Amino acid sequence: MDNKKVWFITGASKGIGLELAKKLLAEGYKVAATSRSEASLIKELGTTSDNFIPLEMDLVDEKSVKNAIDKTINHFKTIDVLVNNAGYGLLGTLEELTDAEARKNYEVNVFGLLNVIRNTMPILRANKTGHIFNISSVGGYYGEFPGWGIYCSTKFAVAGLTESLAAEIKPFGLHATIVYPGYFRTDFLKDSSLLLPENPIAEYKNVRESESAHKEDINGNQPGDPVKLAEALIKAAEDQNPPLHLFLGEDAFNMANQKIASVQSELGQWKEVSVSTGF
Repeated sequence: MDNKKVWFITGASKGIGLELAKKLLAEGYKVAATSRSEASLIKELGTTSDNFIPLEMDLVDEKSVKNAIDKTINHFKTIDVLVNNAGYGLLGTLEELTDAEARKNYEVNVFGLLNVIRNTMPILRANKTGHIFNISSVGGYYGEFPGWGIYCSTKFAVAGLTESLAAEIKPFGLHATIVYPGYFRTDFLKDSSLLLPENPIAEYKNVRESESAHKEDINGNQPGDPVKLAEALIKAAEDQNPPLHLFLGEDAFNMANQKIASVQSELGQWKEVSVSTGF
């Protein structure tokens, strides 16, 4: 009897999503992979087979999301693991990014993710087993990066809603994990995945320097191996007690500890004020 799980992965034509899909297929799992372009999925992963189905899906269109999930159920009969990976970066200050630029980042990174969860949950609830991985970022826990405020806030939102999701779905025997990757060597910092402000303000020299560093120095030199990230997700999915918070990359691990230490320090320093506000 074939008991290999069915994985549904968004944003699977490149980056982390692509490496995960490749690894899963190589190990005999079943994969439904989505992207805005079905052709890009076929180019990277092949055509429809017993173990694979490529799906063109627009995250921000709920009908498109439902259609992709329906096709997955028709092909595989179920979904066991959902990976909300699709999203893009936005590097610009809170002052210079327009309302439209900020909202678009939320539409994809947050509301698109919610569209997928909303349409997948009835299947997982009925199965009374399953696992949801929501790909946040170390920037969804540690936000002290000038110019990354909107992007970080979308990933903080992903982390917050996943904490609530985990509590909501626990009675059904389901798990949810927030994944906080650090810098992994994917195309995330390339123009196709990282947008810059339409109207930059020159006075923000530290942000312009961050743009230059990410585009010219960090891009292509990230310390994280996306194949090992994929292996870590598979390991977590097979664990009986998977983590709610999963930091991946030594850089992410260290930044998380740095923030925890900072918060603990401020709690101690301001305890008297904090606890003095009751009646």
